[in-house]
Amino acid sequence: MGNIRNQVRLIGNLGRDPEFREISSGRKMARFSLATNDYYYGDQGEKIAETQWHQLVAWGKLAEVSERLLHKGSELVVDGKLNTRSYTDKEGNRRSYTEVVVLEMALMDRKASSGETPRDSEEFEESEEQASV
Repeated sequence: MGNIRNQVRLIGNLGRDPEFREISSGRKMARFSLATNDYYYGDQGEKIAETQWHQLVAWGKLAEVSERLLHKGSELVVDGKLNTRSYTDKEGNRRSYTEVVVLEMALMDRKASSGETPRDSEEFEESEEQASV
């Protein structure tokens, strides 16, 4: 148990097209939301789906790859780490939110929207040093 670290793995679908930005240093950033589904059976035997939404951010080469291949509905496997940020809003209230910083991703779509055909599950990696905020 001494090797536990901040690690997240999600498998889901993009809820909207990613948003892209280039920060002042020239580094690219992509933000997108990912929906994951859990299924269970209710008291009457009906199948119930429960959807959770996750906010993700990708940096550098992962953001560049995201810009080329990701679109609303893309099925994606993501490995990353949780990052919680805090800020003070206009009314002076302290707010915080948690996002997943993407360290690796695998596109599970058979064909990307750009017309490129990825391998069965094209994997994209960026070292933790490159991906850190």
